[in-house]
Amino acid sequence: MDGYAGIAVFSLGKELPICGRVKDTQCGAIKDAIKTALLLGAIDREIGGIAICGKRGTAKTVMARGLHAILPPIEVVVGSMANADPNCPEEWEGGLADRVEYDSDGNIKTQIVKSPFVQIPLGVTEDRLIGSVDVEESVKSGTTVFQPGLLAEAHRGVLYVDEINLLDEGISNLLLNVLTEGVNTVEREGISFRHPCKPLLIATYNPEEGAVREHLLDRIAINLSADLPMSFEDRVAAVDIATRFQECSNEVFKMVDEETDNGKTQIILAREYLKDVTISRDQLKYLVMEAIRGGCQGHRAELYAARVAKCLAAIDGRERVNVDDLKKSVELVILPRSSIMENPPDQQNQPPPPPPPPPQNQDSSEEQNDEEEKEEEEDQEDEKDEENEQQQDQVPDEFIFDAEGGLVDEKLLFFAQQAQRRKGKAGRAKNVIFSEDRGRYIKPMLPKGPVKRLAVDATLRAAAPYQKLRRANDVQKTRKVYVEKTDMRAKRMARKAGALVIFVVDASGSMALNRMQNAKGAALKLLAESYTSRDQVCIIPFRGDAAEVLLPPSRSISMARNRLEKLPCGGGSPLAHGLTTAVRVGMNAEKSGDVGRIMIVAITDGRANISLKRSNDPEAEASDVPRPSAQELKDEILEVAGKIYKAGMSLLVIDTENKFVSTGFAKEIARVAQGKYYYLPNASDAVISAATKDALSTLKES
Repeated sequence: MDGYAGIAVFSLGKELPICGRVKDTQCGAIKDAIKTALLLGAIDREIGGIAICGKRGTAKTVMARGLHAILPPIEVVVGSMANADPNCPEEWEGGLADRVEYDSDGNIKTQIVKSPFVQIPLGVTEDRLIGSVDVEESVKSGTTVFQPGLLAEAHRGVLYVDEINLLDEGISNLLLNVLTEGVNTVEREGISFRHPCKPLLIATYNPEEGAVREHLLDRIAINLSADLPMSFEDRVAAVDIATRFQECSNEVFKMVDEETDNGKTQIILAREYLKDVTISRDQLKYLVMEAIRGGCQGHRAELYAARVAKCLAAIDGRERVNVDDLKKSVELVILPRSSIMENPPDQQNQPPPPPPPPPQNQDSSEEQNDEEEKEEEEDQEDEKDEENEQQQDQVPDEFIFDAEGGLVDEKLLFFAQQAQRRKGKAGRAKNVIFSEDRGRYIKPMLPKGPVKRLAVDATLRAAAPYQKLRRANDVQKTRKVYVEKTDMRAKRMARKAGALVIFVVDASGSMALNRMQNAKGAALKLLAESYTSRDQVCIIPFRGDAAEVLLPPSRSISMARNRLEKLPCGGGSPLAHGLTTAVRVGMNAEKSGDVGRIMIVAITDGRANISLKRSNDPEAEASDVPRPSAQELKDEILEVAGKIYKAGMSLLVIDTENKFVSTGFAKEIARVAQGKYYYLPNASDAVISAATKDALSTLKES
């Protein structure tokens, strides 16, 4: 296919098709792959979805929206709320068969509409997504009337999710479940309704703003990265076409009208060819072997790859999948999912060149020449038979992945590395706090006890079908809307949860002042950056016989500076009491509902000489009682470290022991608590802050 006519740029709210073949470079190869993927999605909406990741300004949204320009219109049944296909009555939504209209010839009335393009906003609620009760119609009719959601509007079109990594976890799971099944089933608030939902899912996201959970990406067929270094000529061309479009958009549209129409025609023809495309068993074996060599988990890789290969054959108008289709499907589907190993090409084990042909005898007889001619004719016939067999069942001679899962092709290796960069774990669970009183309204729920925040919309939907009956039973006619206690619905709220960083600082000994100053500087640096993350900081120095909370959990920089103006130092080292106090502060903060993750940063050399019993009750320990041994103190500290792990908190130990021979006990504390350990005897506040932020980032992504 010469270029991808109609793959469009979206500028100033309008779609601008840009055509032409992309240059054969690494940058162009990936852009070309994204355009190919979008074109395949236009041909087969059930291909499995397309996800495009990239940093700011990499044209992710541009390419996704631009696809809408070349989608051909669709024919729908008049009166359908879910764009029902007149040729597939078995997929119609519930009740459509009873209210369908017919013309004078007895044919179903249909209409031609533009292919839908529906965008899911980040703040979408479950009701708006899957549909809910139509309050107005329910009140009028006295029965429960279904109001379709965004999923019904998107059927047979494009469902676009921008920044899918920021979409609510429950909404994203619900969305992919419906798309996988192809049917949206609503069973709620007296509703029992089903309608088809088979749009093309296109999702984009910026990995710098948070990664997408791996199980979500696994359920999307094609995952590509748009992070590319553009050449100087490409950037100039992009600015030129964007400027021309802003100045005279009509002329640009006229310039590409013909190619846009050609693109629509090609999609319509490819959809018809796709019905007859076949893939052989040997070709399926090849795709499965590539998925196994690439280390892909599950079966989705080869299933999606087989579908993509058939679409590629349909683009060229072929009925059978060939070698190029298989290789391209591996590149688009299996390669981004693989666990690649960078193996350099082995040039030493190349096979030797074939030996030269033996010299022909010039004195051969004519009979030998006749025999040779017959043999050549037979060979030609055999070659024709082999070509016919290859056309029927074409499989690549070599695998893209070697036996160990490595890649030797530099272009494919670059392509795979770009795709691998998007992978990562995304934060969940403790990064969001659910409640009934504060946060963003995400969904209604049946109240558990007194209703704190009434979900008016859900309450009215629950009460709407019974208004006629209740109005008839009310003799006085004093109210316009009749709501009973059983109709009440509460709001389920969600808000972003920050993390609490508790610095437990050893303030004993000669180096205590330096440690306290560094902890103070690190705390102030974290607070300066906590506005968007909502993280809090707490400082607990331990010295003498006990630890004290010098700075309670706070996001206030001014409060931190006032509290940390005087830094107490000197005395004994009650490390066990310092860690115990940190656990108690963390548990209290967790109960408040403002903290999701808790990390304890212990800045210590691991040496302790005060027992936990003496710290809790200094007067109870008589002077004649023998002091605990070093091993007993260590066992006590390790027991507290184990409680930190059981409490669900994370521990970061920064070892400041400046000795030639280290005891290594600080590392043992981190091991028991299953935390992180850094040996930084002369660490500054900047180093401690950087180490804390790194550990905190890992904690939030776990």
